[in-house]
Amino acid sequence: MLKYVCKNLSLTKEENMIKKIKTAFFSLLSLALVSSAYADITFVSWGGAYTAAQQKGYINNWNGKVNVENYNGGLGEIKAQVESNNVTWDVVDILPDQGVTGCDEGLFLKLDQSEFINDMIAGPVSECVAPQIFWAYTAFYSKSAFPGKKPKTIKDFFDVKKFPGKRAIHTWANATIEMALVADGVKAKDVYKVMSTQEGIDRAFAKLDTIKDHVIFWSAGSKPLEMISSGEAVMALAYNGRIGAAILTDGKDFDYIWDATVLEQEYLAIPRGTKNEAEARKFVAHAASAESLAGVTKHITYAPMRKSALKVVQSGEPWFHTGVDVLPHVPTSKKIIKKAVIADPMWWADNGAEVSERFGAWKGN
Repeated sequence: MLKYVCKNLSLTKEENMIKKIKTAFFSLLSLALVSSAYADITFVSWGGAYTAAQQKGYINNWNGKVNVENYNGGLGEIKAQVESNNVTWDVVDILPDQGVTGCDEGLFLKLDQSEFINDMIAGPVSECVAPQIFWAYTAFYSKSAFPGKKPKTIKDFFDVKKFPGKRAIHTWANATIEMALVADGVKAKDVYKVMSTQEGIDRAFAKLDTIKDHVIFWSAGSKPLEMISSGEAVMALAYNGRIGAAILTDGKDFDYIWDATVLEQEYLAIPRGTKNEAEARKFVAHAASAESLAGVTKHITYAPMRKSALKVVQSGEPWFHTGVDVLPHVPTSKKIIKKAVIADPMWWADNGAEVSERFGAWKGN
């Protein structure tokens, strides 16, 4: 009897030990699942070479899971999510005028600016944004399309007699208006002064009329490169980083027309109402660090917005992942910026709706 009791007692101890181990295991598993859930955020950007550079530059070394989605910009979807209290995007890559408008309308959370405010090359444009990159709308062409004389200026882009063929431009007004004015003789530094008058806007659209019958439109960033490669267009406006990636990574025979390139800024913002606010804020701090921004420039020819990040690139040349110097291809280099139009996000925030409406009508006529 005593032997039987001891045997059962022994079994009970073993069962209790197994039970404790199982309990500890499932507790750890549960904790791991909870931790993963907190780290699971949705990051929305523009796709293509830029998002691939963000992936390699800082998403891949983030301590958590990041779901990456692509969009074509604008505040429409963000506004719909915030107003319906159904926010599924945690961090969004946005243009500066969207940062201004979105912050004013309460669509974005305010961010701690102390980490980078004194390290910025320009900006930030609002207290709801964190820095990413400088990029540019740039005209380009395939060298093979012009075996003889090649286009060099934005005037050449608008000269369909001297350089016949289709021009591919984007479906929104930003940069196209500025370039049209420079092509019409306005100095880059005076563009927004001229644009601030009705006569200036009329002048820009009159210049656009000169290529109206020779224009095809794109909305996705990959399209202008495809249009040039296929011969559908002989010149196009595109994001300089897409052009740089095609030249430096893919070996395309593209060449830039840096004249009147429109220098833009890019920021990160957190939609108000995100269910992952704490993780989103940590991710933004990580993505806006000097190391992360320099990491992006290693994979695409955009310039970091932080001085400390630019120093990382400069000290590391050749910095590009293929082993070539990247600075001659980024739009803030000295030779390029002399010819550039520095985009004014405040002007577009104040006047963009009206000009965009007119541009939409111009496309449709």
